[in-house]
Amino acid sequence: MPCFVPFKNNLDFTFFVLRSVGVLDDEIIDSMKCFSFQAEDLGCVYSSVMKSIHGNLIVWYGAWIKRSEEDRHILNEALLSAMEDLSHLAVLIQHGFYSVYAGESKDGQPNARFSTGDTILLCGMVPASDDSSDLSSACMTILRSSFNNVKESTAGVCFQCHNKPLVAMLHVWKSLQACYSWLIKADYRRTIRPYISSFSNEAQFDVFKVIFVSSDDVLNCEISQSKLVIGSRTGKGKVQLD
Repeated sequence: MPCFVPFKNNLDFTFFVLRSVGVLDDEIIDSMKCFSFQAEDLGCVYSSVMKSIHGNLIVWYGAWIKRSEEDRHILNEALLSAMEDLSHLAVLIQHGFYSVYAGESKDGQPNARFSTGDTILLCGMVPASDDSSDLSSACMTILRSSFNNVKESTAGVCFQCHNKPLVAMLHVWKSLQACYSWLIKADYRRTIRPYISSFSNEAQFDVFKVIFVSSDDVLNCEISQSKLVIGSRTGKGKVQLD
């Protein structure tokens, strides 16, 4: 079964971006797989682990049952506490809760789908002002024009961050070669970047390979006291949310 990003605004989404501090990424990836397994008890319905193709970034994606702002804050604190247990393996450089405000798929389905081994292009943009509406509109235009006309891109999603001025885009590609081919032909720095530069102070993108999705077999994930346990720092075990 693939991982899903529904286009309807009926779920909350999280992205945790980590930079590995070691030469080998196996331990941090295994820990994030266990993190996905534990997150299910807190209401996470879909999750995935992605690794940068050329860099040392690891991204954990989670889709959550919607909750009140207060409960979302409690959940966020629990997740951040668990991430602190990984400080010897990776540095947390970005995180947040998001909502979807636009999405397109080539097969007409109301979601983006990806599985282990797929290629993902992620882009994060900081608006030039506290009002991110112009940047959000620009990203939606890019989604519905440039990417929608490229047959090798199977789906795209635009996200708005809840707790900070930040807009993100996620695009699923049929292959790594197809993604690279589009990046070269589209000439991102000459075409797309100038289009959003007046609305954004900073735009960063990277290409990732999907290493794991929550529907994969996780029965071999052994969770011990030496590994992260969500909510363990509170001394109350797992966090319970309504």
